[in-house]
Amino acid sequence: MLDLHPNSADNRYRAARFRLFQTLVLDQVLARRARCRILDVGGTAAYWLAFGANLDWQRISVVLLNLSPEPSTCPQIHSVVADARDIPLADMSFDVVHSNSMIEHVGLWKDMLNVATEIRRLAPRYFVQTPYYWFPIEPHAQTPFLHWLPEPLRARIVMARRSGYYGRAENIAVATEHVQSAFLLDRTQLHWLFPDATILTERAFGLPKSIIAVKDAA
Repeated sequence: MLDLHPNSADNRYRAARFRLFQTLVLDQVLARRARCRILDVGGTAAYWLAFGANLDWQRISVVLLNLSPEPSTCPQIHSVVADARDIPLADMSFDVVHSNSMIEHVGLWKDMLNVATEIRRLAPRYFVQTPYYWFPIEPHAQTPFLHWLPEPLRARIVMARRSGYYGRAENIAVATEHVQSAFLLDRTQLHWLFPDATILTERAFGLPKSIIAVKDAA
């Protein structure tokens, strides 16, 4: 998965998004039980330290699941190394699964379906956000309409100039790897992956920017 660092605009959206997630934790978990166990698939400790200041960390623990270790100085945040398509943890090990801008990076449809199945298996609640395909600015390359173009043309644009987080690709192999590193979803696809979820919409400039699959245990 790409190591993407959000800019200030991204942080505003992530902060608002996290407030929605925090409501899920407070109303659906901590209002009913003493502790909340959270699995963050593809998350970082920096994200939780930046946005989770208002959480009751005496009652919350977070496990970060990534392909490589994720360092944390917070005793309530732990790291697990595993593939999100096949997670070696028991069914319903957590109270809620969180995932932010991750599922679009795991591969093709079959890979996304495996990840979604694992998320639904591991907790009765989940909060999964992903960029929306029909938003005109591709969020990783930060380039208007790029993701709507044929792949060979996208690769050549990434070779020609720096494109957001990707940088200028030095050859066609690197460029192709960049443009294949994310496959954006629309609402119908996300709902198919998470059929028991409510699909929420996050907007920017009045347009749908990202979509969020939310499942509570009610």
